[in-house]
Amino acid sequence: MTSLAMTEDRRAGSHGAISKLVSHRTDMLSAFSDLAAHRPFEPSEELMQRIQRFCELLVDYTADAHFRLYRFVDGQNERRMSVSRIADIVYPRISSMTQNILDFNDKYDTSEHTRSQIASLEDDLSRLGECLADRIELEDRLIEVMTRAKAASASTTLQ
Repeated sequence: MTSLAMTEDRRAGSHGAISKLVSHRTDMLSAFSDLAAHRPFEPSEELMQRIQRFCELLVDYTADAHFRLYRFVDGQNERRMSVSRIADIVYPRISSMTQNILDFNDKYDTSEHTRSQIASLEDDLSRLGECLADRIELEDRLIEVMTRAKAASASTTLQ
C-alpha cells in the first residue's frame, strides 16, 4: 500500500469515527432531553428506565469519543499540524470532563435509586448538561479542524 493510500485510508477512518461520534452524541442528547422533560422527578419505574437508558447512551458516547476519535490525537498519531495544535488545546479539557460524566454515571446507573439521589437529579443533570455543552463545543472545534484539514489534503492531492 502506498503512503498516499495509507493516508487516505487513515483519514477515511477518522471521518467514519466523526460520523459515529456525532450519531452517538445525538442519541445521548435525545435521551438527556427526554429525561430532563420528565420533571418533577419522583421515583417511578418509568423514571428509572429513562435514567438507565440515558446512562447507557452517555457511556457509549463517552467511550466512543475516546476510542474512536481521541486515540488518534492522544497517541500522537495525528500528522496534520493544524489538528495536532487544536487537539493539544482541547483534548486535556475534554479528558477532564470525562470524570464528571463518569461520576454522574456511577451515581445513577444503578437498579435502585434512593429518594436522596432522585432529589439531587435535577441539580446533577443541570451540572452535567453544562459539562456536556462545553465538551461538545470543544469536540466541534476539533472536528471542524479535522474536517477542514482533510478537505485541504484532498484538494492538494487532486492537484
